[in-house]
Amino acid sequence: MANGNNQSKKIREYRQNSKISFNIGLFIFCFVCIYLVVSVLTYVTTKQITAYEVREGSIVKDNSYTGLIIREETVIYAESEGYVSYFQNESSKIKAGSNVYVLTNNKIKTDEIDMGSTELSEEARKNVYRKTQNYNQNYNSQKFSSVYSLKDEITAALQTASNQTRMVQLDAIIAQSGGNAAVYTSVRDGIMVLSVDGRESITEDSLKPEMFDRGNSQTSYMEDQMKIKAGDPVYKLITSEKWYVYFLLNEETAKELAGINYIKTRIDTDSETIWADFDIIRQDGNIYGRLTYDNSMIRYAEDRFLNVELILTDESGLKIPKSALTEKEVYAVPYNYLLSNKDENSRGVMVKKEDGSEEFIASSQYYISINELDNTKRFAYLSMDDFEGMGELSVVMPQEESSVQIEETEWKVSDMYMPLKNKKTLQGVYNINKGYAVFIPVEVICENDDYYIVKNITGTMLYNYDHIAQDSSTVKENEFIFQ
Repeated sequence: MANGNNQSKKIREYRQNSKISFNIGLFIFCFVCIYLVVSVLTYVTTKQITAYEVREGSIVKDNSYTGLIIREETVIYAESEGYVSYFQNESSKIKAGSNVYVLTNNKIKTDEIDMGSTELSEEARKNVYRKTQNYNQNYNSQKFSSVYSLKDEITAALQTASNQTRMVQLDAIIAQSGGNAAVYTSVRDGIMVLSVDGRESITEDSLKPEMFDRGNSQTSYMEDQMKIKAGDPVYKLITSEKWYVYFLLNEETAKELAGINYIKTRIDTDSETIWADFDIIRQDGNIYGRLTYDNSMIRYAEDRFLNVELILTDESGLKIPKSALTEKEVYAVPYNYLLSNKDENSRGVMVKKEDGSEEFIASSQYYISINELDNTKRFAYLSMDDFEGMGELSVVMPQEESSVQIEETEWKVSDMYMPLKNKKTLQGVYNINKGYAVFIPVEVICENDDYYIVKNITGTMLYNYDHIAQDSSTVKENEFIFQ
């Protein structure tokens, strides 16, 4: 027993494994962190190129004014006292000798006579149907003003029917009045207006700046069954289809509009677009613009003031931001100097070098100019980059005035040379549809503060929905674009 208790115990020492275990999670975390850091640094240090999608659009430049209408108009005054009733509706065209109004001692009670409903004649109904059908067939959502034209035409037809019924009704009432009614006729053809504002006698020579203040205008209106006295205005007659709109100008605007004789205008009342003759009038130290119209008078017969827009520019085309436009200098070479290589997969020119040797140089062509008189091709515009570092060059004129297939060994040297010095600056944009920048020449036809309206020129084309570099200064031609 003692020996057993005294028996020494063996103790084994545990040694840890010296190998470090591989932690896959920690590895992935570090990899992701490194990737994010590299991505952020790449994004920050890489040149940023923003793409712009080309869209068709328009630019309208206009100046708005409050215009004063001057026209040939005569105020007709009542010859006696009584209650007035009109045979015609306001803004109706009346003929000389036709009945205009009747004066009676008492108010006419039109509701006592049943004249039936107002109906259009068969011819009038067919006319309205024809105009409506024509409108539907030629409907254009971009020309909303045509709605107003249709409205005016239908209103005129209904007004004619209403006037006819009204005249029959008044004739019947007058017949029952026992001769206590006085009927008055028109002395001239014209448009009848049932309002006066005291400005009917204004002429161009009497214009004053204070006349353009709407607040100084007081308009009196006439209406059926209104009692009037002898000498009171009973209606106004506009006797000419020609009318004028005057508005005040400052010196700067007058200089801008100088030289314009015919101008497109838009009337704010109904958005109608009308062309007018334009003149600048200087009188008593004041400057006035004058618009002369020879149609549409009846639409604005009741107005004295109109808000008018002068449409100085109204162009449509491809709309691009101003920052997208760039310039490129190119060589201008007569079109008949162009040649095709043997395989016809590239075009260029034969040049003579300083050492007298000749070589065919394939070159990018930006566009071909066309003579508008005879539709012949005039010049080809070649990239200057294709001739860089080659010293003084002369273009060799082919023996035939058309492109021919050539090989350097078969090319017959010509004695006719043209120095490659004729340069031209083209405006254009960088198309990035294919992932690299391609210079596309365009022609600017209109601009505002932020955009250009451009059109294509013969050769390479820019299309609707193409993607271009929004800022041309951030990209170079043929540079790869990573969007």
